[in-house]
Amino acid sequence: METVTAGRSVRANGIDIHYVEQGEGEPLLLLHGGMVSSSSIWAGVSVSYASHLATLAERFRVIAPDARGCARTAHAGGSISYALLADDVAALIEALELDRPLVAGFSDGGIIATILGIRRPGTLRAIVNDAGYDFFNAESASFPKMRAILGGSPDATRADPDAVERSFAQAPRPMQAIFELMKTDQDSAQGEGYWRTYLERSFDRTTQWPGWTFEDLRTIDVPTLILVGDRDEFCTVEEAVTAYRSLPNGELAIVPNASHVITVAKVNAMIGFLDRHRSR
Repeated sequence: METVTAGRSVRANGIDIHYVEQGEGEPLLLLHGGMVSSSSIWAGVSVSYASHLATLAERFRVIAPDARGCARTAHAGGSISYALLADDVAALIEALELDRPLVAGFSDGGIIATILGIRRPGTLRAIVNDAGYDFFNAESASFPKMRAILGGSPDATRADPDAVERSFAQAPRPMQAIFELMKTDQDSAQGEGYWRTYLERSFDRTTQWPGWTFEDLRTIDVPTLILVGDRDEFCTVEEAVTAYRSLPNGELAIVPNASHVITVAKVNAMIGFLDRHRSR
C-alpha cells in the first residue's frame, strides 16, 4: 500500500492550498467537514475521513485539501463564503490539471462540493454529498443550532469562542476530545490561539443561509449521491428525499443507525456510487 504524502501545497485562487494525497488512478477530491482538517491527527475520529483514507486510496487517487482558513491553508482575512470555498476547489482542480475528478464531502465539505457542481458545470464527474444538503433549505434548523454551537445561543450574531470552550468542557468525553484536537490542529498550523480565529471565521458561513435552494440542484449536470444517517442531528431524512428528487441524476442512500458521522457503511456506499460513475 502506498503511504500518504507528508503534505503538499499548490497556488490556486490566490492562496497556497495544502493537501495530502494517497493512491493512484481516478482522482477523488475528499472535502473535510467543519472543526476537522485533512491532517492524520484526526484518525479514529468519527467526523473525519482520516481513518478511511487508505481504503479509498485502494481505488482512487485521493486528494484531501485543507479548506481556506483551516489548519495548513491560510487566509489573509475577511469573510470566507461557501462560494469562495467552492471556487478554491475549482482552482485546485485546474492547478493540479485534473480532468473532471470525482468529489466527495462530509457536512461542510458536502455543501462545498454541491455548490461547486452548481457554479461550475462540466468541472466534475460525480458528487457525493454526505450530510451537507441541509443548507439548501433556507428554514433549516441547522442555522440556529450552529448559532448556539458557535455563538452560545440560537440568536447569536457573532462567534463566542469562550462560550464554545465552556460548552464543550461540559459535553460528553468524545466531544471534549474533538474540541481539544481542533485546538491543537489549528494552533499547530497557524499559531497559538488561532483556533479562536478559525471559529470566528466559520460563524457567518455556517449560521446563515448561503442563498442556494433545492431547486438549484436541478442545474447539476453530473450523478450526485445524497448520503445520510437516519439519525443525523442536522440533516433530516425528509430533506434528503427533497434533495434527491431535485437532482436530474440523483441517487439516495440512507444508512441505518447512524448520526452526523462518517461510518464504514457510509464509505462503502460512497465507494459503490463512485465506482459506478468513474471514467471508463
